[in-house]
Amino acid sequence: MLFAIPYPVINPVLIHIGPLPIRWYALAYIAGLILGWLYARALAGRESLWNGAPHPTVQSLDDLLVYCALGVVFGGRLGYVLFYNFSFYAAHPAEIPAVWQGGMSFHGGLAGAALGIYLFARRYQVPVVSVFDIGCAVVPIGLFLGRIANFIKPELWGRPSDMPWAMVFPEAGPLPRHPSQLYEAGLEGLVLFIVLAIAIRLGALKRPGVVSGMFGIGYGIARIICEFFREPDPQLGFLFGNATMGMLLSLPLIAIGIAVLVFALRRRPQIA
Repeated sequence: MLFAIPYPVINPVLIHIGPLPIRWYALAYIAGLILGWLYARALAGRESLWNGAPHPTVQSLDDLLVYCALGVVFGGRLGYVLFYNFSFYAAHPAEIPAVWQGGMSFHGGLAGAALGIYLFARRYQVPVVSVFDIGCAVVPIGLFLGRIANFIKPELWGRPSDMPWAMVFPEAGPLPRHPSQLYEAGLEGLVLFIVLAIAIRLGALKRPGVVSGMFGIGYGIARIICEFFREPDPQLGFLFGNATMGMLLSLPLIAIGIAVLVFALRRRPQIA
């Protein structure tokens, strides 16, 4: 190893308001939800993007924010407990609500948000697929901010590397490692957001399900790629060969995305 970039140590607590610490980790979730809500309102309010396809109203999306926020928090925590650290939380159930200590599963959060979207669609009697399309379009915003928060914490660092941009992370040992959190922020967040935004500009929302299918495929592939650089969770390690839990959970997401996309493309686009 010739050199490595020093890890930019950042206090995980942005500011204290009296005895209450305001952490970057929590702010990432809050900012992701708010920015996603604003982008969703912008999408719902542009009728030219839908061309007559039924979709939620701008006003109804205020409630969707609540449904998705609850789904992300509860689903993300439950997914982490069940798939990533079940033995620990089975022995220490009082630690399950301590989300501020870290430990959230994207796949669990996605499942929770999906349930929230379904309940929202039923309540407002709008096509659930169209709501999913809006939700999938905004998810990369939260992914980008969440991975940046992982980097600041720091947690979920990468595997040992001799690349010139490798970093020595606190509490990760003396070896330089891939800043895999930044890889994920770039692929799962920024790149996926741009791809979906371009698809929407080209008329994807006129075919309900196209955005959802593209998201499932795009996120699954991006996550699997990043898993090759990310250190597996220490309590799990490699499941078999070089396979990780993140890879395993992404495979059905890709399969579902392909099925949804094929079905959506076989249907005629909505015409006003």
